[in-house]
Amino acid sequence: MKTIKLAIAGLFLMVANATQAQVSINVNIGTPPAWGPAGYTEMEYYYLPDIQAYYDVRAAQFIYYGRGKWVRTTYLPRQYRNYDLYGGYKVVLTDYHGRTPYVYFDRHKVKYYKGYHGAPQRPYKPRPVYGYNDRRDYKRYDKHDKHDKHHDRHDDHHHHDDRDHGRGRR
Repeated sequence: MKTIKLAIAGLFLMVANATQAQVSINVNIGTPPAWGPAGYTEMEYYYLPDIQAYYDVRAAQFIYYGRGKWVRTTYLPRQYRNYDLYGGYKVVLTDYHGRTPYVYFDRHKVKYYKGYHGAPQRPYKPRPVYGYNDRRDYKRYDKHDKHDKHHDRHDDHHHHDDRDHGRGRR
């Protein structure tokens, strides 16, 4: 009996771990990186002109040319480890859907040369599920609340008849 309980507990833990792993994988696939440009959540690839590399958003992989071929990796190669992904310009490739964006590398490296900067970009930040985005939101809502309280106090000094929202004073 003790063996059966242990086996059931072990099986339960394995199923729980498998479920947990599946959830965390599904949540992260295809999510733009925090350093990606805001407003492009459905895009597949970025081209990084300064390092002449691509980023595959769906696979969360960098694609660069090294050792005579195009390589896919989770991290940038050693020579670009100090590259500022947040500050560097990202070209969102809106016109390509496939697995090999580098087939157009000859065009991309000319059109989006090293040092290329198009429209200003800000990093992608996932929207919070609930709550305020930052301290400025707190201040904005605080001001709004103070205005409402002042407005309510002001209304208390005036007499309303029954037509005013059905809450008139007599």
